[in-house]
Amino acid sequence: MTPDNELITARWPLPTAVYNARNPEMPCSSSSLRWAGYLLLLFSQFAIATDWRPSEARLAEKIAAITGPGVIALDVTTHSSISPSEAEQIRRGLATSLSDSGVRISQADQAAATVQVTLSESLQNYVWVAEIRQGTNDVSVAIIAMPRPDSAISPQITPPLTLHATLLVSQPQPILDAAILEGNPRRMLVLGQAAVTVFEFKNGHWLPGQSLVINHDRPLPRDVRGRIMLGKDHLFDAYLPGLICRSTNASPLALNCLHSDDPWPLQTEEFGESGFFAPERNFFTGALVPGIGPQKSAPPFYTAAAFPRGQYKLWVFAGVDNQLHLLDGMNHQIAANIRWGSDLAAVHAACRQDWQVLATSTGSGTDDFVQAFEFLDREPAAVSPPLQLGGDITALWTAGNGDRATATVRDSETGTYEVEQITLTCGQ
Repeated sequence: MTPDNELITARWPLPTAVYNARNPEMPCSSSSLRWAGYLLLLFSQFAIATDWRPSEARLAEKIAAITGPGVIALDVTTHSSISPSEAEQIRRGLATSLSDSGVRISQADQAAATVQVTLSESLQNYVWVAEIRQGTNDVSVAIIAMPRPDSAISPQITPPLTLHATLLVSQPQPILDAAILEGNPRRMLVLGQAAVTVFEFKNGHWLPGQSLVINHDRPLPRDVRGRIMLGKDHLFDAYLPGLICRSTNASPLALNCLHSDDPWPLQTEEFGESGFFAPERNFFTGALVPGIGPQKSAPPFYTAAAFPRGQYKLWVFAGVDNQLHLLDGMNHQIAANIRWGSDLAAVHAACRQDWQVLATSTGSGTDDFVQAFEFLDREPAAVSPPLQLGGDITALWTAGNGDRATATVRDSETGTYEVEQITLTCGQ
């Protein structure tokens, strides 16, 4: 069945891409906002209310045409910016409209049919999908779509955030990733192309200690990428293209490396999503494990970031096609007008309810910068001023439990490689 407004299904080829291609025109936000503006926005929110009744009536008409008069069980869930409380109001409105067509709502054990309504959205439309099950018959589907009003994009009524970068270590050799081990003493694992170096924090400085050699008999790609993750029954795992290295847990540490095509973790352990990395390239193939609900793949991508949205997680992918892709377990959308760099990471500022996405780009000069965004109704809004890091950002990963990110930067003046810890705070 075709919805009232036609939806576009995206297809993606596997292009040849250059890692970290960026658009120099990434928008910036001001570093502060006046409270008068906040109050104006706040009062305007109370004047905005969406009338769902016409949409409820349209969907109820389509459902009733399939079920006919009788008793059904009705459930409504939201995979969109529509809140759970508003979804409940829509459920009640649907029930009222269905009763006008002779369809009564009851419990599932007393119903002749079950109707599962999912409230989702694209970048332009709200899309409501009703899956109707009647006995042993095939599932029937009713769909309606309606344009989203401009008022659906509501600005944050909160102060802006500020990004901070803390230099941890600097060295001449390339750095792929780093992870901090809290304890006494504090340790940091720095992943390079040829070794994992263990640093200890002493007298206010990170000092290099043991170096664990990465043994492999195949050449690595020119633009090498890597990921280091802390383990549970051992200290850490290091991921490189076509290679996984696992540490021991006893001192002195040892590192065992094996050729492997196992997927790399994309974010923190809490999010549980991994992606397969192309062993001879510098990007992920798009195959996901276990997948975002039924969505088992994304377009090929450089990096990904995810954040909770009520009952689901929204994943944002920086595709090798220079497009930003949004997947939520049901929809695949393309943010066609957003031109970020190839590095994304998700963080969660302690003073905000929602998660933030850190995105990279190139400023007016040659140095890269990072900026924080929140997704309001599937469209990003800057919530921090940009932060310039003094060179090329070569990697950006979510770190810890999501309270910070780790950036590796090649200094534009000295050519050395640095590990920067990125955090977000409220206000200045």
